[in-house]
Amino acid sequence: MIYPKVIVLILSYNGKHLLEESISSYLQNNYQNFKVIVIDNGSTDGTKEWVEQYFPSVKVLRTDINLKYSGGFNFGLNYAFNEEKADYVLISNNDIKADSKVIEELVKVAEMDESIGFVTGKVCYYDHPNIFQTVGKKLDPIRWNGDHIGRGEEDTGQYDFIVEREFADDVFTLVRRRVYEIVGGYDTTFAFQSEEYDWQVRAKMAGFKIFYVPKAKIWHKVSATIGKASAFKLFYDARNPLIIMLKYRELKAVLRYLFFCLKDNLITSLVAIKRKNFDVAIAVWKGFLSGLYYGLRIRYKNR
Repeated sequence: MIYPKVIVLILSYNGKHLLEESISSYLQNNYQNFKVIVIDNGSTDGTKEWVEQYFPSVKVLRTDINLKYSGGFNFGLNYAFNEEKADYVLISNNDIKADSKVIEELVKVAEMDESIGFVTGKVCYYDHPNIFQTVGKKLDPIRWNGDHIGRGEEDTGQYDFIVEREFADDVFTLVRRRVYEIVGGYDTTFAFQSEEYDWQVRAKMAGFKIFYVPKAKIWHKVSATIGKASAFKLFYDARNPLIIMLKYRELKAVLRYLFFCLKDNLITSLVAIKRKNFDVAIAVWKGFLSGLYYGLRIRYKNR
């Protein structure tokens, strides 16, 4: 039996305390042809030295400065596909625990059809191991990239079938080499949040599909690096989807989305002000204005 080569890429920025479980769980996978690589994204907590000491079989790629989420992963993708000659790369957050069959099950589905560009699986909450965070994302008539499928539901087998998805979170995602060769990696315009959304749009435009497989499962600690609802996160949540809509969608869809954003941002900021979270209220509107500015520039350039 031939096992395609898989490189597991774990991105980490000052997340040394999270890596022991994520690295260990991947190393326990039963797949026959894989390697784990940690991208030390400009950390100052001694991540590289710690990994080399406790996990000598794991290679560490260190950047001198923090390249942010998309830039850090692009650094790793370039190495994995061009230097390691990987057939697939499994992109992974550092704040997870992986099942021992994750790699095998993802590859099994990817090998079904060359048009399958991305494969993901069950993401459950680390603190509530039988409750879903996501099993893919819905198509939304206004937002395009919709809500998480299954969020908050107990796993009773209701999603135990292989299926194509419109979009998927990249907490963990297997990426086919051909996707990288044709559409490249992440767009670094999206430093944090929605970077996978833009990448998947470009891949789908090139004819690739996104699939979900139920037997690949991880447990996620949820935004352990950037915070669950921080002003930092909400800035990019407001900014980046707007840029994507302006970049790809027709005018009618953009206008509907702008109306939705104004209403949603108003509610979010009023709630934040009531709770005296003024930094959150400011971040939402700064993100919206930044998204509008950059999105219009891209739209004008590509018109």
